[in-house]
Amino acid sequence: MSKWPLVSLVAAVLAAPAVIADIGSRIWATGGVTSIEGSAGGGLVPWALLGSYASDEEWGGTLAISRAVTDDYSLSVIGAGLNWNNRIEVTVAQQTLDLDSLVFTLKDGFGLEQDELRQDIFGAKVRLTGDVLYSPWGQWSAGLQHKRLRNFTVPEAIGARDDSGTDVYFSGSKLFFAALMDRNLLVNLTARGTRANQGGLLGFGGDRNNRYEWMMEGSAGLFLDRQWLVGAEYRQKPDNLGFAAENDWWDLFVAWVPDRRLAITAALVNLGDVATLEDQQGLYLSFQGSF
Repeated sequence: MSKWPLVSLVAAVLAAPAVIADIGSRIWATGGVTSIEGSAGGGLVPWALLGSYASDEEWGGTLAISRAVTDDYSLSVIGAGLNWNNRIEVTVAQQTLDLDSLVFTLKDGFGLEQDELRQDIFGAKVRLTGDVLYSPWGQWSAGLQHKRLRNFTVPEAIGARDDSGTDVYFSGSKLFFAALMDRNLLVNLTARGTRANQGGLLGFGGDRNNRYEWMMEGSAGLFLDRQWLVGAEYRQKPDNLGFAAENDWWDLFVAWVPDRRLAITAALVNLGDVATLEDQQGLYLSFQGSF
């Protein structure tokens, strides 16, 4: 946690209410949280929502830190985003994957010395039409995420073709009022075109497949009240590498939004088998500040 430079920035945002008293006029929690790739959404899946509380004539932003710890590795993420007029979202994120267990497994065969992977992600999302609250068909957005690895040694050794790639996606989100037990229900469906292996952390394309494929992602969350949201996410994955099969991801999450300036998300995550490391399950925790 101490390695994350955005910790001090988030702390500054949360400690300076006079500076960020006006953080947008959208309804509570309609900016989602920050996903592991920097865009607004859930922990694993981007939503059609745009981050922060900026409405049609406002600017807004988010700063977030996240960490997922599974059986054999950990993934740390820092991210930031800007929202212009609730129309365009621009984001940046950096992911750091601890590779200790993977390097130990592979070093005899490949002579690897690398102990972590870092990936930079630059994203943009455009709200195409609709509104998540009031439009009959919800809100629809299109986005892209350009990803680049800092070091290509491990991905290249296991058969990845490229050290960078760009995902494109289309998302639809809709809030249904009093849909279940008189509680509001938020649902999201995303179609992603990608060549990324393990979200890009193990490179792009492979010996088995090097083409773009459309993957489906979805999530649903139930508002227990204005501050608490519980739900689940599912993310389909491509299977490009003959070295090891790639499994789909899913999680069960709870998000707490005590204030417009703060959102905290915790989840039980299941990432399946990751490059010979079997059944990677663990906990995910994320802190987001809005301004």
